[in-house]
Amino acid sequence: MLDLEKLKKELLIIVEDILEKSSIEKDDIFVVGCSSSEIVGGIIGKNSNEEVGKIVAETLIDFFKEKEINLAFQGCEHINRALTVERSLAKTHGLSRVSVVPKFHAGGATATAAYQLMKDPVVVEYIIADGGIDIGDTSIGMHVRHVQVPIRPSIKTLGNAHVTALGHRPKLIGGARAEYK
Repeated sequence: MLDLEKLKKELLIIVEDILEKSSIEKDDIFVVGCSSSEIVGGIIGKNSNEEVGKIVAETLIDFFKEKEINLAFQGCEHINRALTVERSLAKTHGLSRVSVVPKFHAGGATATAAYQLMKDPVVVEYIIADGGIDIGDTSIGMHVRHVQVPIRPSIKTLGNAHVTALGHRPKLIGGARAEYK
């Protein structure tokens, strides 16, 4: 059985570490891909756990609200990896909303919990985030700005799930005559 308090503490250490190693700042967008199945030691999409999904979503919503960083929770492939965000983010960024509500077996435990916990959630088809966390190899790269920079958190697993992260940097253009900072 997973120790949920330990899970929450390790998640906070991981996201603090990601923010320290990235250029993500206030008002940026941070995408969350999370397999509760992988966290509990199962196979992605086969052993979803509502309690774990809720702990992850709640912890991240509270943490990033304090940092004033916007969250986007990626759903599973059954909803085409659409993302749950606050309506205000969708409006200010002109994001394309879709008609779906994440559910336990069609969206995933974490996206479902995020939809239930957010103030005014909507689901959008696509986003260009400034970085994010991938818990359980959920493939968040399609939602992160180019040029993606891998971030290796000091804690490499959450429960039994492999954890990686992405940040980004500006594209280097101009060739041999260009100067870069």
